Amino acid sequence: MIGLMMQQPLLVASLLTHAERHHASQEIVSRRVEGDIHRYRFADLARRSRRMANALVTLGIRPGDRVATLAWNGYRHLELNFAVSGSGAVLHTINPRLHLDQIAYIVEHADDRIIFFDLTFLPIIDALRARLVEPRLFVAMCDPEHMPETQDGPLLCYEDLIDAHSDRYDWPSMDENTASSLCYTSGTTGQPKGVLYSHRSTILHSYAGALPDAFNCSARDTILPVVPMFHVNAWGLPFIACMVGAKLVLPGAALDGKSLHELIQTEQVTVSAGVPTIWQGLLAHVSGRNNAFPSMKRTIIGGAACSTSMAAQFQKLHNVDVLHAWGMTELSPLGTVCSFKAHQLALPDDERYAVQAKQGRMVYGIDMQIVGPNGQPLPWDGETVGDLVVRGPWVASAYFNEPGLQPLCDGWFPTGDMARIDSDGFMQITDRSKDVIKSGGEWISSIDIENIACLHPGVSSATCIGVHHPKWDERPLLLVTRSSGSTLDKDELLTFIEGKLARWWKPDDVIFLDAFPLGATGKVLKNKLREQYGDHYAGRDAPRQV
Repeated sequence: MIGLMMQQPLLVASLLTHAERHHASQEIVSRRVEGDIHRYRFADLARRSRRMANALVTLGIRPGDRVATLAWNGYRHLELNFAVSGSGAVLHTINPRLHLDQIAYIVEHADDRIIFFDLTFLPIIDALRARLVEPRLFVAMCDPEHMPETQDGPLLCYEDLIDAHSDRYDWPSMDENTASSLCYTSGTTGQPKGVLYSHRSTILHSYAGALPDAFNCSARDTILPVVPMFHVNAWGLPFIACMVGAKLVLPGAALDGKSLHELIQTEQVTVSAGVPTIWQGLLAHVSGRNNAFPSMKRTIIGGAACSTSMAAQFQKLHNVDVLHAWGMTELSPLGTVCSFKAHQLALPDDERYAVQAKQGRMVYGIDMQIVGPNGQPLPWDGETVGDLVVRGPWVASAYFNEPGLQPLCDGWFPTGDMARIDSDGFMQITDRSKDVIKSGGEWISSIDIENIACLHPGVSSATCIGVHHPKWDERPLLLVTRSSGSTLDKDELLTFIEGKLARWWKPDDVIFLDAFPLGATGKVLKNKLREQYGDHYAGRDAPRQV
């Protein structure tokens, strides 16, 4: 027997329609590339998005066509999210931090028809034109007064397009499984791969992200997504803001600590989200001050592991709860959030921080397992480590335009992460499969070593790599950036680590660096460090500690 419920498709444009109808006066604040602060409301967002949808039709964009952006978080980029996807085309957000060769590859691979760009990225556009096989339309996201001069080809003006078209537009109805947006992986191995989201997956992901045990968003919040829209749609936060009617603050290109602190204070931000490297800059800017963000209730940290020291600074010094989250481009990206259960609230600080070091619990809609070498499920005992596999309605089933590449295994998506899961369902990444260190036939978790090193107040950040050793195959090498003013040396740090993990896990050496090489998504490029320091232990034959 089939239920007698209406069949109403879940479409991205419905989020904007809802926001306009029920939260028309809610504010959207953007720091523009031009340098000033722009303010308008959800009603303005809806009207201008309809104008742009009409402009896209005039430019020849049809359902299924890909429309690309090279842009920061701002109101114009937000408008394109709805104008493109809502009209039935596919929004392709390009990560400008990728190498130019990779950008050219994905523009061709996606067959983008138009590329909208912020003025910051004009040099990329000028360099890109010569690399593309077929000409594209390019639109500068500015007003006529700021239109750049370029000798490399014609440019259209975003505001001219808006002004030339009516705000009368009926969002089309379509199958909810229609593609809505396209994001490419960062391409750390091989060429980037396209993940094609649907309207249905996007709406379900937004529902899940807004839940109390996820990002816990409501109409009473002011949300600052520092994570860019070109990083998996800013983790879905712009869509969530429309769904719940939250005020939205978009930081543009100014992601330094001073600029972010000004926005947080001026706009009374309650929720923020970003990668650890961003928050290091913010915390350094307010160093020496307590309660520097009185309005902010919580910050979502993902993209890389959040250290215990960072969580402690936010929570002890500034009364900001930390939500450690994990996901992937292939997961839209939300997979887990480290939100406490009731029985954990009264735990001593050290035990609470141990929980927060984990990536957290699965949000409803995501199912996951850890499996052994033969694919057999492993126990959730908090100790057993296996390959992490996931499935769910916003998990990729295939890659865009890659017919020969089938990522699923028995219906599960293999993440490439090694993890353990405890009896409460809290998952903790122990390593990327390729980053785990095998020493004398035994496995060592580089992430566990990094987390312990970051407990030292003299450590700003740490990364651990496996380096070839003539006797033990591999041994851990710890690389560290010092905190401001720190004079920490190798012996002091190794003494601090002593006793906090198995003796044979302790790194044989420590190297201090000014900064780590970072990839396009802000993650440490361990492959670059392995290339540079791969022979560090050459000629050594010291016995491994047991």
